[in-house]
Amino acid sequence: MSQAQPPTTFGVSTTAAEVVDGIDLHGRRAVVTGASSGIGVETVRALAAAGADVTLAVRDTDAGARVATRLEAVLPPTAGKLTVARLDLADRSTVAEFVAAWSGPLHILVCNAGVMAFPELTRTPDGREAQFAVNHLGHFALTVGLHPALAAADGARVVSVASIGHLFSPVVFDDLDYRFRPYDPWTSYGQSKTANILFAVGAAERWAGDGISVNALMPGNVGGTSLARHVDPQQLAGFIDLAGFALPPEKTAEQGAATSVLLAASPTVEGVTGRYFEDCAPSQLVTERAGAVAGVAPYALDQGNAARLWTVSQSVLGESGTPA
Repeated sequence: MSQAQPPTTFGVSTTAAEVVDGIDLHGRRAVVTGASSGIGVETVRALAAAGADVTLAVRDTDAGARVATRLEAVLPPTAGKLTVARLDLADRSTVAEFVAAWSGPLHILVCNAGVMAFPELTRTPDGREAQFAVNHLGHFALTVGLHPALAAADGARVVSVASIGHLFSPVVFDDLDYRFRPYDPWTSYGQSKTANILFAVGAAERWAGDGISVNALMPGNVGGTSLARHVDPQQLAGFIDLAGFALPPEKTAEQGAATSVLLAASPTVEGVTGRYFEDCAPSQLVTERAGAVAGVAPYALDQGNAARLWTVSQSVLGESGTPA
């Protein structure tokens, strides 16, 4: 795991367009999950504007096609090609179909899709708690399935969109699916976001020899996105107050996508892997949640936790790590 501190002039207000200014991604292929709204759209916009051919991996292909059409109307003539493909991270069969349909190298994979704070315990058709299944297991299966394509790209980058919400909970290995403890929307979200970071730590360790860099990030407190569609504002306020937590200042979607795009494309982070970023810079460790508005918990970077999560995820999905 690289411990380098990459030089950067970017910060909290940087936009994705500013990150890719002057970067040439022609000849590179990218996949962005959850690309039909919010920071996913802005991630696609920036990568394509720099010349990458981008696949919008989305649950609703009609919505994805509308986004692609809208972006194509405003992107420069030198922009990369946009393609829309179906991917439902809660449905193992669509993950398997996406992986099987991919051919050739993959240079950039941005695991951006996610769900947050289902008010009631929700399970996928195969019985997994839905936030953990979508946010972690679906992306784990996708990325492991695409590993040969990433390895073939010679310097591929994988970006795992996590959250400051990981401070709400570590991964509770003995009860991932809330079969013994009372369900809580926020600890459930928290363990899924911790898993996003631990996946980056584990994959960076395993795939360094393949030239694949894997990093996680906090996009920021981005307003007006579909991620918060299940959130009860009163419930969130009560949880924040009880936890002694504080939200960071709000960002636009263009600003929220900046750190994803930095990790996907910027030469300033070349060779950096297994790290957690926020505001376009490596995050600092925090030792407790109370009062935190930034930072990463030690349990989310722990190599032992990362190895255990990898083993558990393989067990759930089948020994190969791809959907059964």
